[in-house]
Amino acid sequence: MKKNFFLIAAVSVLAISALAGCGKADVKTAEVKTEEPKASYKLLSSNEVDGRQGVASEGDYYYVSGSTTLTKYDKDWKKIAENTKPFDKGYEREVNHIGDIDVYNNEIYCGVELFLDGKASNIQIAIYDVDTLELKRTFNFEPQSGQTECSGIAVNPDNGTVIMCSWAMDETGEYLYRYDLKSGAYMDKIKMDPSPKLIQGIAYNEGAYYITSDDGDADKDAPDHVYKTVIEDKGTTCSVTEEKTLDDVTKQGEIEGLTFDKDKNQMLVLYNRGARIILGMPSGFYDGYDHEIHEVFTYER
Repeated sequence: MKKNFFLIAAVSVLAISALAGCGKADVKTAEVKTEEPKASYKLLSSNEVDGRQGVASEGDYYYVSGSTTLTKYDKDWKKIAENTKPFDKGYEREVNHIGDIDVYNNEIYCGVELFLDGKASNIQIAIYDVDTLELKRTFNFEPQSGQTECSGIAVNPDNGTVIMCSWAMDETGEYLYRYDLKSGAYMDKIKMDPSPKLIQGIAYNEGAYYITSDDGDADKDAPDHVYKTVIEDKGTTCSVTEEKTLDDVTKQGEIEGLTFDKDKNQMLVLYNRGARIILGMPSGFYDGYDHEIHEVFTYER
Protein backbone atom coordinates (compact mmCIF):
# COMPACT_ATOMS: atom_id res chain seq x y z
CA MET A 1 0.00 0.00 0.00
CA LYS A 2 2.80 2.43 0.92
CA LYS A 3 4.60 1.62 -2.33
CA ASN A 4 1.50 2.50 -4.30
CA PHE A 5 1.05 5.80 -2.39
CA PHE A 6 4.60 6.94 -3.07
CA LEU A 7 4.33 5.83 -6.71
CA ILE A 8 1.16 7.90 -7.20
CA ALA A 9 2.77 10.89 -5.51
CA ALA A 10 5.85 10.65 -7.69
CA VAL A 11 3.78 10.41 -10.87
CA SER A 12 1.78 13.46 -9.78
CA VAL A 13 4.90 15.52 -9.19
CA LEU A 14 6.24 14.57 -12.61
CA ALA A 15 2.96 15.47 -14.26
CA ILE A 16 2.84 18.89 -12.55
CA SER A 17 6.45 19.56 -13.51
CA ALA A 18 5.74 18.68 -17.13
CA LEU A 19 2.72 21.00 -17.24
CA ALA A 20 4.68 23.83 -15.64
CA GLY A 21 7.40 23.62 -18.28
CA CYS A 22 5.23 23.03 -21.32
CA GLY A 23 5.76 26.55 -22.58
CA LYS A 24 9.56 26.28 -22.75
CA ALA A 25 11.07 25.83 -26.16
CA ASP A 26 13.58 23.23 -25.00
CA VAL A 27 11.06 20.76 -23.60
CA LYS A 28 10.93 17.51 -25.58
CA THR A 29 8.16 14.94 -25.40
CA ALA A 30 9.42 11.39 -24.92
CA GLU A 31 8.30 8.89 -27.55
CA VAL A 32 6.51 5.88 -26.12
CA LYS A 33 6.92 2.76 -28.22
CA THR A 34 4.16 0.19 -28.09
CA GLU A 35 4.21 -3.27 -29.63
CA GLU A 36 1.96 -3.53 -32.68
CA PRO A 37 -0.86 -6.03 -32.08
CA LYS A 38 -0.85 -9.27 -34.07
CA ALA A 39 -3.08 -9.58 -37.08
CA SER A 40 -5.93 -12.07 -36.80
CA TYR A 41 -6.11 -14.95 -39.25
CA LYS A 42 -9.17 -16.86 -40.40
CA LEU A 43 -8.66 -20.07 -42.37
CA LEU A 44 -10.58 -19.83 -45.65
CA SER A 45 -9.48 -22.85 -47.68
CA SER A 46 -6.81 -25.45 -48.42
CA ASN A 47 -5.71 -26.60 -51.86
CA GLU A 48 -3.42 -29.45 -52.89
CA VAL A 49 -0.58 -28.38 -55.17
CA ASP A 50 2.34 -29.89 -57.06
CA GLY A 51 5.35 -28.75 -55.07
CA ARG A 52 6.66 -29.06 -51.53
CA GLN A 53 8.84 -25.98 -51.10
CA GLY A 54 7.38 -22.53 -51.67
CA VAL A 55 4.51 -20.37 -52.83
CA ALA A 56 4.34 -16.86 -54.30
CA SER A 57 1.61 -14.54 -55.53
CA GLU A 58 1.50 -11.71 -58.06
CA GLY A 59 -1.41 -10.35 -60.07
CA ASP A 60 -3.76 -13.07 -61.27
CA TYR A 61 -1.47 -16.00 -60.58
CA TYR A 62 0.10 -18.15 -57.89
CA TYR A 63 3.47 -19.88 -58.25
CA VAL A 64 4.59 -23.02 -56.41
CA SER A 65 8.08 -24.48 -56.15
CA GLY A 66 8.97 -28.09 -55.61
CA SER A 67 12.53 -29.12 -54.89
CA THR A 68 12.98 -29.62 -58.64
CA THR A 69 9.87 -28.03 -60.17
CA LEU A 70 8.12 -24.71 -60.80
CA THR A 71 4.35 -24.58 -61.36
CA LYS A 72 2.03 -21.71 -62.26
CA TYR A 73 -1.65 -21.59 -61.19
CA ASP A 74 -4.52 -19.19 -61.69
CA LYS A 75 -6.39 -17.83 -58.67
CA ASP A 76 -8.76 -20.84 -58.77
CA TRP A 77 -5.74 -23.16 -58.46
CA LYS A 78 -6.01 -24.41 -62.01
CA LYS A 79 -2.59 -25.38 -63.35
CA ILE A 80 -1.41 -23.05 -66.14
CA ALA A 81 2.19 -24.11 -66.75
CA GLU A 82 4.92 -26.32 -65.29
CA ASN A 83 8.68 -26.71 -65.57
CA THR A 84 9.84 -30.12 -64.35
CA LYS A 85 13.47 -29.58 -65.44
CA PRO A 86 14.38 -26.14 -64.13
CA PHE A 87 18.12 -26.93 -63.83
CA ASP A 88 18.71 -28.26 -67.35
CA LYS A 89 20.25 -25.08 -68.76
CA GLY A 90 21.80 -21.80 -67.72
CA TYR A 91 23.73 -22.97 -64.64
CA GLU A 92 27.52 -23.00 -64.44
CA ARG A 93 27.54 -24.76 -61.05
CA GLU A 94 25.47 -27.83 -60.24
CA VAL A 95 22.24 -27.31 -58.30
CA ASN A 96 19.39 -29.69 -57.44
CA HIS A 97 17.13 -27.84 -54.99
CA ILE A 98 14.76 -24.86 -54.99
CA GLY A 99 13.52 -23.47 -51.68
CA ASP A 100 10.73 -21.02 -50.96
CA ILE A 101 10.27 -18.49 -53.76
CA ASP A 102 9.06 -14.95 -54.40
CA VAL A 103 7.75 -13.15 -57.46
CA TYR A 104 8.34 -9.54 -58.40
CA ASN A 105 7.85 -7.55 -61.60
CA ASN A 106 6.98 -10.66 -63.65
CA GLU A 107 10.02 -12.62 -62.47
CA ILE A 108 10.26 -15.56 -60.05
CA TYR A 109 13.08 -15.30 -57.51
CA CYS A 110 14.48 -18.60 -56.23
CA GLY A 111 17.17 -19.53 -53.77
CA VAL A 112 18.81 -22.58 -55.35
CA GLU A 113 21.60 -24.85 -54.17
CA LEU A 114 23.10 -28.31 -54.28
CA PHE A 115 21.48 -30.01 -51.27
CA LEU A 116 22.53 -33.48 -50.08
CA ASP A 117 21.94 -35.09 -46.66
CA GLY A 118 21.24 -31.82 -44.91
CA LYS A 119 24.24 -29.96 -46.35
CA ALA A 120 24.19 -27.33 -49.08
CA SER A 121 26.69 -25.84 -51.54
CA ASN A 122 26.65 -23.80 -54.77
CA ILE A 123 24.05 -21.36 -53.36
CA GLN A 124 22.69 -18.94 -55.96
CA ILE A 125 19.88 -16.49 -56.59
CA ALA A 126 18.06 -17.66 -59.71
CA ILE A 127 15.46 -15.64 -61.62
CA TYR A 128 12.86 -17.34 -63.83
CA ASP A 129 10.32 -15.95 -66.29
CA VAL A 130 6.72 -16.06 -65.00
CA ASP A 131 5.28 -17.13 -68.37
CA THR A 132 7.77 -19.69 -69.67
CA LEU A 133 9.11 -20.69 -66.23
CA GLU A 134 12.55 -20.77 -67.86
CA LEU A 135 15.75 -19.50 -66.25
CA LYS A 136 16.70 -15.91 -67.16
CA ARG A 137 19.80 -15.20 -65.04
CA THR A 138 21.58 -16.06 -61.79
CA PHE A 139 23.53 -14.24 -59.07
CA ASN A 140 26.12 -16.00 -56.95
CA PHE A 141 25.91 -15.60 -53.19
CA GLU A 142 28.80 -14.22 -51.17
CA PRO A 143 30.69 -17.02 -49.31
CA GLN A 144 32.17 -14.43 -46.91
CA SER A 145 28.66 -13.89 -45.55
CA GLY A 146 28.94 -17.21 -43.75
CA GLN A 147 25.64 -18.48 -45.15
CA THR A 148 25.66 -22.27 -45.52
CA GLU A 149 22.12 -22.95 -46.80
CA CYS A 150 19.23 -21.10 -48.47
CA SER A 151 15.70 -22.19 -47.61
CA GLY A 152 13.85 -19.13 -48.91
CA ILE A 153 14.02 -15.73 -50.53
CA ALA A 154 12.00 -12.52 -50.30
CA VAL A 155 12.02 -9.39 -52.46
CA ASN A 156 11.57 -6.01 -50.78
CA PRO A 157 10.59 -3.60 -53.58
CA ASP A 158 10.32 -0.71 -51.11
CA ASN A 159 14.07 -0.48 -50.59
CA GLY A 160 15.35 -2.56 -53.51
CA THR A 161 16.76 -5.52 -51.59
CA VAL A 162 16.52 -9.31 -51.54
CA ILE A 163 16.63 -11.28 -48.28
CA MET A 164 17.77 -14.91 -48.09
CA CYS A 165 17.07 -17.12 -45.06
CA SER A 166 18.66 -20.37 -43.93
CA TRP A 167 17.43 -23.71 -42.58
CA ALA A 168 20.78 -24.42 -40.92
CA MET A 169 20.71 -25.31 -37.22
CA ASP A 170 24.11 -23.75 -36.44
CA GLU A 171 24.73 -20.03 -35.83
CA THR A 172 24.60 -19.25 -39.56
CA GLY A 173 20.87 -20.00 -39.42
CA GLU A 174 20.39 -17.15 -36.95
CA TYR A 175 20.94 -14.52 -39.64
CA LEU A 176 19.05 -13.09 -42.61
CA TYR A 177 21.25 -12.25 -45.60
CA ARG A 178 20.65 -9.09 -47.62
CA TYR A 179 21.46 -8.53 -51.31
CA ASP A 180 20.90 -5.68 -53.76
CA LEU A 181 17.86 -6.30 -55.95
CA LYS A 182 19.34 -4.80 -59.14
CA SER A 183 22.93 -5.96 -59.08
CA GLY A 184 22.66 -9.07 -56.92
CA ALA A 185 25.59 -7.79 -54.85
CA TYR A 186 25.84 -8.91 -51.23
CA MET A 187 25.17 -6.11 -48.74
CA ASP A 188 25.15 -7.45 -45.17
CA LYS A 189 23.53 -9.87 -42.73
CA ILE A 190 21.07 -9.24 -39.92
CA LYS A 191 21.06 -11.15 -36.64
CA MET A 192 17.58 -12.29 -35.51
CA ASP A 193 16.68 -11.96 -31.82
CA PRO A 194 15.44 -14.48 -30.92
CA SER A 195 16.14 -16.71 -33.89
CA PRO A 196 13.44 -19.12 -35.14
CA LYS A 197 14.67 -22.66 -35.70
CA LEU A 198 14.65 -24.64 -38.95
CA ILE A 199 13.50 -21.68 -41.05
CA GLN A 200 11.65 -22.82 -44.17
CA GLY A 201 10.46 -19.66 -45.89
CA ILE A 202 10.23 -15.88 -45.83
CA ALA A 203 7.95 -13.23 -47.35
CA TYR A 204 7.79 -9.43 -47.28
CA ASN A 205 4.51 -7.60 -46.74
CA GLU A 206 3.67 -4.03 -45.69
CA GLY A 207 7.04 -3.19 -44.19
CA ALA A 208 7.61 -6.48 -42.34
CA TYR A 209 9.10 -9.90 -43.02
CA TYR A 210 7.23 -13.09 -42.14
CA ILE A 211 9.20 -16.25 -41.44
CA THR A 212 8.04 -19.87 -41.30
CA SER A 213 9.67 -22.18 -38.77
CA ASP A 214 9.49 -25.97 -38.68
CA ASP A 215 9.69 -25.85 -34.87
CA GLY A 216 6.79 -28.18 -34.09
CA ASP A 217 6.95 -31.95 -33.70
CA ALA A 218 4.57 -33.67 -36.11
CA ASP A 219 4.94 -36.98 -34.24
CA LYS A 220 3.47 -35.26 -31.16
CA ASP A 221 0.91 -33.24 -33.14
CA ALA A 222 2.77 -30.04 -32.16
CA PRO A 223 2.24 -27.18 -34.66
CA ASP A 224 4.78 -25.07 -36.52
CA HIS A 225 4.76 -21.26 -36.45
CA VAL A 226 4.94 -18.05 -38.46
CA TYR A 227 7.11 -15.26 -37.04
CA LYS A 228 7.37 -11.57 -37.87
CA THR A 229 10.22 -9.05 -37.92
CA VAL A 230 11.01 -5.56 -39.19
CA ILE A 231 14.48 -4.86 -40.60
CA GLU A 232 15.85 -1.33 -40.64
CA ASP A 233 17.70 -0.26 -43.80
CA LYS A 234 21.02 -0.09 -41.94
CA GLY A 235 20.12 -2.38 -39.07
CA THR A 236 22.37 -5.25 -38.03
CA THR A 237 19.84 -6.91 -35.71
CA CYS A 238 16.08 -7.40 -35.75
CA SER A 239 13.55 -8.39 -33.10
CA VAL A 240 11.39 -11.41 -33.92
CA THR A 241 7.91 -12.02 -32.53
CA GLU A 242 5.47 -14.91 -32.93
CA GLU A 243 2.75 -14.08 -35.45
CA LYS A 244 0.67 -17.27 -35.84
CA THR A 245 0.51 -20.83 -34.57
CA LEU A 246 -0.43 -23.25 -37.34
CA ASP A 247 -2.79 -25.33 -35.23
CA ASP A 248 -5.63 -25.31 -37.78
CA VAL A 249 -4.03 -27.23 -40.68
CA THR A 250 -5.41 -30.56 -41.90
CA LYS A 251 -2.73 -32.55 -40.06
CA GLN A 252 0.58 -31.57 -38.56
CA GLY A 253 3.58 -32.16 -40.79
CA GLU A 254 6.24 -29.84 -42.19
CA ILE A 255 5.67 -26.14 -42.81
CA GLU A 256 7.39 -24.68 -45.86
CA GLY A 257 7.10 -21.32 -47.64
CA LEU A 258 4.54 -18.53 -47.47
CA THR A 259 3.33 -15.51 -49.42
CA PHE A 260 0.76 -12.71 -49.33
CA ASP A 261 -2.00 -12.05 -51.84
CA LYS A 262 -2.00 -8.28 -51.45
CA ASP A 263 -5.13 -7.76 -53.58
CA LYS A 264 -7.18 -10.02 -51.30
CA ASN A 265 -5.34 -9.28 -48.04
CA GLN A 266 -4.62 -12.97 -47.54
CA MET A 267 -1.70 -15.01 -46.23
CA LEU A 268 -0.92 -18.32 -47.93
CA VAL A 269 1.17 -21.02 -46.24
CA LEU A 270 2.46 -24.24 -47.80
CA TYR A 271 2.39 -27.37 -45.62
CA ASN A 272 3.51 -30.95 -46.29
CA ARG A 273 2.20 -34.08 -44.62
CA GLY A 274 2.60 -37.83 -45.00
CA ALA A 275 6.36 -38.13 -45.49
CA ARG A 276 9.00 -38.70 -42.84
CA ILE A 277 11.68 -36.01 -43.10
CA ILE A 278 15.28 -36.90 -42.26
CA LEU A 279 18.04 -34.30 -42.67
CA GLY A 280 15.67 -32.10 -44.61
CA MET A 281 14.74 -34.78 -47.16
CA PRO A 282 11.66 -37.06 -47.46
CA SER A 283 12.45 -40.61 -46.37
CA GLY A 284 9.52 -43.01 -46.35
CA PHE A 285 5.92 -42.39 -45.29
CA TYR A 286 3.78 -42.40 -42.19
CA ASP A 287 1.10 -45.07 -41.77
CA GLY A 288 -1.85 -44.43 -44.08
CA TYR A 289 0.19 -42.55 -46.72
CA ASP A 290 1.76 -43.76 -49.93
CA HIS A 291 2.81 -40.29 -51.08
CA GLU A 292 3.43 -36.85 -49.64
CA ILE A 293 0.61 -34.31 -49.78
CA HIS A 294 1.35 -30.61 -50.36
CA GLU A 295 -1.34 -28.13 -49.33
CA VAL A 296 -1.58 -24.35 -49.51
CA PHE A 297 -3.67 -22.93 -46.66
CA THR A 298 -5.26 -19.55 -47.33
CA TYR A 299 -5.96 -17.20 -44.43
CA GLU A 300 -7.95 -13.99 -44.38
CA ARG A 301 -6.07 -11.30 -42.44
